[in-house]
Amino acid sequence: MIVGFFTVVSCTDNLELSPTSSITANSFWENEQDVRGGLNGMYQWFRPQASSNLYIWGAGRSEELSYGMQASEGLERYFENTIDANYAGPNWLRLYTTIYTANLAISEIPDVTFTNESEKQRALARAYTMRAYVYFILARTWGDVPLVTEPIEGFDGATGEPRADVSEVFNLIKEDLNQALSLFPDDSFPSCRCTWSRPAANALKGNVYLWTAKRMGGGETDFSTALSALQEVQNADVGLLENFDEIFRYENKGNREILMAIHFEDLESGWMYNNNMYIRNDQIPSNVDEESAELIGTGGGLNRWAPSETLREQFSDDDSRKDGSFAEVYTVEEGDSALLTSAVTKFRGFVEDGARKFLDDVVLYRYADVLLMIAEAKNGLGQDPSSEINEVRQRAYGDDYTDHVFVNGTQEANSEAILQERLRELAFEGKRWWDLVRFGKAFELVPSLQDRQGEDHLLLWPISESTLSQNGELEQNPGY
Repeated sequence: MIVGFFTVVSCTDNLELSPTSSITANSFWENEQDVRGGLNGMYQWFRPQASSNLYIWGAGRSEELSYGMQASEGLERYFENTIDANYAGPNWLRLYTTIYTANLAISEIPDVTFTNESEKQRALARAYTMRAYVYFILARTWGDVPLVTEPIEGFDGATGEPRADVSEVFNLIKEDLNQALSLFPDDSFPSCRCTWSRPAANALKGNVYLWTAKRMGGGETDFSTALSALQEVQNADVGLLENFDEIFRYENKGNREILMAIHFEDLESGWMYNNNMYIRNDQIPSNVDEESAELIGTGGGLNRWAPSETLREQFSDDDSRKDGSFAEVYTVEEGDSALLTSAVTKFRGFVEDGARKFLDDVVLYRYADVLLMIAEAKNGLGQDPSSEINEVRQRAYGDDYTDHVFVNGTQEANSEAILQERLRELAFEGKRWWDLVRFGKAFELVPSLQDRQGEDHLLLWPISESTLSQNGELEQNPGY
């Protein structure tokens, strides 16, 4: 495993690594160049999770998507919420491989000599932040999970450890983030904004403390900590782009709105998840209407699942995020139009030699997300969240913004508005299911859960039978 992940060269670092045959866990971490290669390996291990699984865990069970034109190949189990131990979705195995890599970095970096001590601190901070982020995924998805904080010789992703209480997991997440933030020397970003930075770590910290404020009894104390961390992000080189659509374009990666993304590059990685949310050329009929044809352009991928009617109805025609997020594809027959399907346009990649390639970066945090989390934290503290909500809306509605100005109301009304604004702003970015759980609205807003009120075990995922069989110390989540 060690040999494998050090062979891939980062898009941002021109590394001359040792021949793969000479790299071992004991010999690799000897100098600054080795550390860069090791951290690169950490991101490479995580990228396959970001390519598909991260969206499934973070939004697949929400109301964002429904049936597309193609065979769904089991994807319907997510939005229909019929997962069980036998069909439990992606397991956590490779998430623990990423954690192992971070553990190894945290263990080895302190003993490596760097030319610049601040770069050593930055490298260590990135390892702590990645470990915190992956455990945050695990805790929100499965609740109690095994805690592994030391490198394990011959690690294959199966921990052999019992599940730790979710409160212990969040204690580690918070400790790691505080450690990382004490180490980052400044607020700078790498050019691609695709490795962890201090602003991105603060965004993650705000996200974590909002979760514990609402889901784990953290209350006002955690809302206050979240707000402070999120407001610190505003000291960095960040801001909203004028054009919503430009945030996600392949040729505009690493723009000023992005805080952290997982990088995808042609010939370096497989395609990201929008490959299953678009529509291939031979399924675009000749009688498709002109507006649909213009939005789709060159087809590609497969329409295995598509933006749901529930989601599409949340967007008004004067919202620039509508066309920037999805296309409704209509056909015209004898003057009458009929909906054929819908497709996600937010991540539409690029076209080369007549073929569409889905190689957009997977965005983990961006500035609009931070603004809406600030609004959420303020509302949790009884403060006015209108400034941040309106900043997001002003970009979305442009000349029609005056028709959509948000006015501060009750905490409950504000909360509903913030959650709906997050749907329109962050659709298809892998946030929605976790947002619904955090706001306590999954059973109210997900159609497949509306007649299952009280079945709270559904807020967590089942542990797959294969995972249970690999570790006799594990017990299944209740209800599954």
